[in-house]
Amino acid sequence: MNVNKAESFIKENARPLDLAVYKYFFENESNQAVVDELLKFQNADGGFGNAIEPDFFNPNSSPVATNDAIITLCRVNALDKNSDIVKGIVKYLESHDSFDKDKKRWLFAIDSNKDYPHAVWWEKKGDGISGFNPSVSLAAFWVCYGKCAPLYEEILKEGLEFLKNAEEISGDDLNCFLLAYELFKTNGINNIIDMKVFKNLLCKAIFNTICKDTRKYGIEYVPLPSSVFPGTYTELITPEIKPLIAAEKDILSKLQLEDGGFDITWKWYTPYPEFEQARTWWRPRITLEKLLFYKNC
Repeated sequence: MNVNKAESFIKENARPLDLAVYKYFFENESNQAVVDELLKFQNADGGFGNAIEPDFFNPNSSPVATNDAIITLCRVNALDKNSDIVKGIVKYLESHDSFDKDKKRWLFAIDSNKDYPHAVWWEKKGDGISGFNPSVSLAAFWVCYGKCAPLYEEILKEGLEFLKNAEEISGDDLNCFLLAYELFKTNGINNIIDMKVFKNLLCKAIFNTICKDTRKYGIEYVPLPSSVFPGTYTELITPEIKPLIAAEKDILSKLQLEDGGFDITWKWYTPYPEFEQARTWWRPRITLEKLLFYKNC
């Protein structure tokens, strides 16, 4: 992998948010710049929208977009309970917007997604619920930064039982469980679920979820080592995962394009012409994840 070309591509093409994240990790910039850019995606209700995740342009707040903001805040160590941005997220979650009270899950896809440019997977089907994405990480966030609420502890305990019995989970679900683990670990929460058990289950889930067919890496939309370890969660790398990490690192130079960036491996499968705009926004973000993976794993 040509690191210099990757860095140049990010600097020249990244949205201000992703550029701020890059500067935090590689140029010793403050995490406040990341918070300032994230605030531009936060709505008055405290939730996030406005294409923070570049493949759906819905300006309205949604649980998944809010979860995406929490991931970034966690990565740059900017989850301050007293900050306005965290208080806003707490307010949004407290409203139970897009929360199914009967099934005790936040929705993955919301109705209004259909009214704006989006990839096909953002169209609400059925009840709009997709496993524990993003319910398990939003519940963990609430336990750490909101008020005492047995409901969210119950979601987390259900999530742990799911992990115990699941042979394989989706990459998106896995990332939510990883975020929940990191939030609990960072905040010293160990009285709700057994953190040692949680860690062991995550290591097993990571190995079961990452695609073992390295011929698909960068070609098909499959869970990659870099999808799990973009410079984070490295304590969960087990000996059996290391060969998969090495395999992806070996082919990064072949997947890196001439301009120094990496490309997406999916299409929208909807007729919106904004797909190319989304691709332009996604590429620096993916390149940054590859760079963090390459340097830290």
